[in-house]
Amino acid sequence: MKVTDMTTTTVRPDELTAAELAGWRQMQLRDDSLTSPFLSPEFALAVGRRRPAARVAVLCDGSGPAAYFPFERRALGIGKPIGAGFCDCQGLVHRRGLDWDPVSLLADCGLRVWEFDHLVAGQTAFEANGVHRAASPVIDVGDGYQAYAARLGGHSAKLLHRVRGKGARLERETGPLRFVFDERDPAMLRTLAAWKTAQCLAKGRRDVFAQPGLLSVVRELADSRAEGCAGVLSVLYAGGRPVSMLYSLRARHLLSSWLPVYDAALARHSPGLLLYLHLLEAAAGLGLRRIDLGKGHDRYKESLKTGDVMVAQGRVERGTALPALRRWQVASLDRTKAVVSANPGLRRLALGAVGLVERRTAH
Repeated sequence: MKVTDMTTTTVRPDELTAAELAGWRQMQLRDDSLTSPFLSPEFALAVGRRRPAARVAVLCDGSGPAAYFPFERRALGIGKPIGAGFCDCQGLVHRRGLDWDPVSLLADCGLRVWEFDHLVAGQTAFEANGVHRAASPVIDVGDGYQAYAARLGGHSAKLLHRVRGKGARLERETGPLRFVFDERDPAMLRTLAAWKTAQCLAKGRRDVFAQPGLLSVVRELADSRAEGCAGVLSVLYAGGRPVSMLYSLRARHLLSSWLPVYDAALARHSPGLLLYLHLLEAAAGLGLRRIDLGKGHDRYKESLKTGDVMVAQGRVERGTALPALRRWQVASLDRTKAVVSANPGLRRLALGAVGLVERRTAH
């Protein structure tokens, strides 16, 4: 059945009924490709409390809800994924076998364009205008940590051995290592945010926590125990002090790595990789089957992964003048980014301006 055969109601996330929320969760339970916590109603609700533009389209047929489409409506009918800027999985949560028309969906949502950068695999209906696909590394620990370690060969196996050695040296220099999979101390969450901001600035990148609503979303989900989306702050301590942290979102058997950071003063000991090794052992013992590392080709991801899933970046649009203008704007922006990235002075100036705008937007 196509979207055109249905009724579509667009609401704020907090206007969803208990029955609609339950239906959303059931659809995720029945389809592993939709398991991501970023596709959960809990994530949409948390974002919706901080971003007035957040909406959810509920698609219904005669038997009830058939799909949920979380998005943000911007000026001029431009649509973004809900939590745009920090949402690592995007798309339509739908009943198995649903055939939807993306153009009709956009019209029902009052959008002319919907732009995405982490589209979940398999949603080809959104890819009619062409997309750029990227690998998102994953780690399979479903058979246990020892089986995972045995699967790694060559460079990766040697890396694990070297990292273990660095861990032993770190213990000798600073004191015993202690790993906490789910740290509940709120002071550690504040430390994570401070370290992440410092890390971004040191690398000449935009501060991730300058994005409107992110810190509040992180705090809210850290208190969540929902099966479909719960924040998990993992901390590695050495001699009683934190040396690395990872904030993830958990959805049943899946853990989505989100905000990794470490004490830069101890970088020679590879504290970030040490944390991941402890995390993988703990995750396997807790019945987790997969850790999503997120899109990108960082060296640590390539070393630890057992495979990749593909995500897509692109846009779906209706046949109006605005999409053509938007394509020109995006292309111009990409060219500008390339020029700025090649010039350190311009990059520092641009990052300062972006940070100022985001701080003002957040208030």
